[in-house]
Amino acid sequence: MSVTRIFFATDVHGSEHVWRKWISAASIYKASILMLCGDLTGKAIAPLVLDKDGIVHCHVFGKDYNFRNDEKKIEEMKSKIRFSGYYPYVCNEEEVRKLERTPTKVDRLFEELMVEELERWLGMLEEKLSEDVKVYMSPGNDDKFVIDPVIEKCERVIYPVGKMCNPCYDYEMITCSWSNPTPWSSPRECSEKIIGEKLEREFKRVNNSERLLCNFHCPPYGTRLDICPKIDEKLRPVVRFGQVTTIHAGSKAVREFIETHQPLMGLHGHIHESYASEKIGKTICINPGSEYTEGILRGFIVDLTRDGVKAYWKVEG
Repeated sequence: MSVTRIFFATDVHGSEHVWRKWISAASIYKASILMLCGDLTGKAIAPLVLDKDGIVHCHVFGKDYNFRNDEKKIEEMKSKIRFSGYYPYVCNEEEVRKLERTPTKVDRLFEELMVEELERWLGMLEEKLSEDVKVYMSPGNDDKFVIDPVIEKCERVIYPVGKMCNPCYDYEMITCSWSNPTPWSSPRECSEKIIGEKLEREFKRVNNSERLLCNFHCPPYGTRLDICPKIDEKLRPVVRFGQVTTIHAGSKAVREFIETHQPLMGLHGHIHESYASEKIGKTICINPGSEYTEGILRGFIVDLTRDGVKAYWKVEG
């Protein structure tokens, strides 16, 4: 029996260490399809500031790093910064003062670094990945819109947003990168009503829901896939009797869509803590979760045959 293996991961948030592991997952797990869907980019810039005395200063991960200006040491520091998903930026003290005075310049620089680093990542696919492996990449709610054209123009990657894709055999896949509202007001979030409209618009592309994979970044509400800490108005976890209070934070519109249309699978992410799978009716829903700050790659392996899902299981490393 012919089997096609998918390795599905999400929420790397700019961690180059996890990205490199994801590329390697194709050969390690013998996957013919690699998917990285949602929240690809990092969250902050980490300046390496060169002073007049030739010393480089960097404050990151709660620590101060100070060292003599040396190309090798700077590259080592950049690698350390990229490990956890920040963007290194070498500058001088005057540049820092100008950026501090003009927040719009910081935003523009952040987007430039985001694009630059993503282009560098995509270049690694040509170097390190077999031509036989099919690659899908899509953004998530935290990703700014400047990255979409970067993915679209990469010939090595299939950008699945706004289209119906055919991963293998006669299976179909539709994509939605948006989430319901979050406390962080991320770039791609909207009301449940609008999410529902987006999902139904994508469903119009579908020929057979029984052969459908739904690459929806936001997981369905009220499942093991969407449990996360409750936070207060200062974005701190709520603790009661020594225990962190948890809530369901997924999308009710995604849940309603799955209950109504019963696709073959739901491929989700967004909630890092909910590394789980669950069935909603006939639909298998998975969320690999994320531990990108620790450099850990989490993923799901899905084995598809012409008859359906042969097996699926979670891995990490």
